[in-house]
Amino acid sequence: MSTLFKSTMSPLYKFTFLLLITGVSRVTAQDTAVAFTGEKTAWHDGFDRYDFLMDEQTFALTPIRATAEEKFGAAASPKGKIRCIVVVPKKPAAGNPWSWRGCYWDHEPQAEVELLKRGFYIAFIMCDPDQHWDVWYAWLTGQHGLAHKPAFSGMSKGGVNEFAWATNHPDKVSCIYADNPALYPDSYTKLDQLASHDVPLLHVCGSYDFLLEHHTLVVEDIYHRLGGRISVMIKEGPGHHPHSLKDPALIAGWVEDNMKPEGGVAPVAPAIAGLTVPATTGSTAPATTGSTAPAPTGLTFEKSYYYSYANSYRLIQPENTYATCRGPLFTDCYERYDVKTSSTWGITGMTIILPKKAAPGRPWIFRADRIGRVAEPVDLALLAKGFTIVGAPVTEQAGPLRKQWDEVYQLLTGQGYSSKPAMEGIGAGGGEAYYWAIGHPDEVSCIYVLNPVLRSLQAAGPLTDSLGGLAKAGIPILHVCGSLDPWYAGNTVAVKVKYRQLGGHMKVMVKEGAGHFDALPADPAPIVDFIAAAQRGGGSQP
Repeated sequence: MSTLFKSTMSPLYKFTFLLLITGVSRVTAQDTAVAFTGEKTAWHDGFDRYDFLMDEQTFALTPIRATAEEKFGAAASPKGKIRCIVVVPKKPAAGNPWSWRGCYWDHEPQAEVELLKRGFYIAFIMCDPDQHWDVWYAWLTGQHGLAHKPAFSGMSKGGVNEFAWATNHPDKVSCIYADNPALYPDSYTKLDQLASHDVPLLHVCGSYDFLLEHHTLVVEDIYHRLGGRISVMIKEGPGHHPHSLKDPALIAGWVEDNMKPEGGVAPVAPAIAGLTVPATTGSTAPATTGSTAPAPTGLTFEKSYYYSYANSYRLIQPENTYATCRGPLFTDCYERYDVKTSSTWGITGMTIILPKKAAPGRPWIFRADRIGRVAEPVDLALLAKGFTIVGAPVTEQAGPLRKQWDEVYQLLTGQGYSSKPAMEGIGAGGGEAYYWAIGHPDEVSCIYVLNPVLRSLQAAGPLTDSLGGLAKAGIPILHVCGSLDPWYAGNTVAVKVKYRQLGGHMKVMVKEGAGHFDALPADPAPIVDFIAAAQRGGGSQP
């Protein structure tokens, strides 16, 4: 090797070149893991531990033996070297999964011990994220066959480290468990990289942790807006310590559930009940295709998630305290697909939210208003019943366009969905739901609206003058209203009288004392039952 070549080659390239010239073959995580060499010691519960020193300049890895004085921990790295540790499961799980500890080796290690019992490897490197982390990752995956997407575990500054490396390598991360974490400012600006690669996050924090408000809660807010999956558990009472949970089954189970197989992607739509998702799904990983229908020409989708942000409360033992819990770990989570448009302003078209299993007949809800990030209780209950939620597109300055909505209906029914969706609308969306139903009385099973304002941007005259076709087609209507809603009398009471005079069936649910924005009942079951009955009846009076 020439002197010039030596002086201009970066340390990382030196390491890669060394692997090539020594003829060490690369293994994949589908292969059997290559055993680690060196003098092993025992880690918690008798797991084999291997220690190494990485040279800071050459990146060469030399096996060493952990001293008896270190016990399960690790002494500081000697000058010019970096401590590295691997703990091996007694029986590796399929795909050789592993968890990468971001900092503070052996501090509250119960989650790692539980993961070892489940077949995970545990790895650690005693420095902040830099090229040494890249070399360590390449050595573990390339030379020892560990999975190409490790899980990350970081406590306190471990959060800084795991997010710093993961946001720069989002394609090399399966999930991130962060415990009372801190983040560097740069990592906040790159959270979109994790969301677009479908990396789920779990934060476990103390309610008195001094980092909670400006770190975890900020990440939670950003990740929600990005459409990513983030679960948060806030333990009532603790400060920054103690980290983790005394019973780590919840954490380890979450990691295990989110560990993607080698080369795999996050769970995606097996098919939108026959509607094939194209391979180009925007910034997300490729989606799997349906079994029969070709991909709709020109459609690409951005994948995100639809779930409740509401708090739930869990008694955790043996801590003997409650935790406030939010996110997909604690509630049902559904896949959401938004059709990408050519707009430079980030405008999306049709939205599709998939149930975990479609009900017989492939029923669906045609929502006339925008579907936000905060999941609606009625829609969540309908998804649980096997309904697909479809949001109508609004891509033009004029607002809703009947032609676009007709195309959505034709697309869905052409892919095997029910020919009679239920129309849904909230507020002004109630008027747009009525408008489309009035134009398609034979293609609607029912209309459900919440505090509707019965006017439409597309209608020249009052919608209440055009109810005859709906009544003749036997379309049942449900209004859910607050008694103090200013449109209640004119848009519900009067409409009910008129619709019944036309021979139609209309039901009204009134929440006393509620206004325009708080009229939903605590239990959405009566609404769901109304829609399900109408769907079964094909639009006839339930």
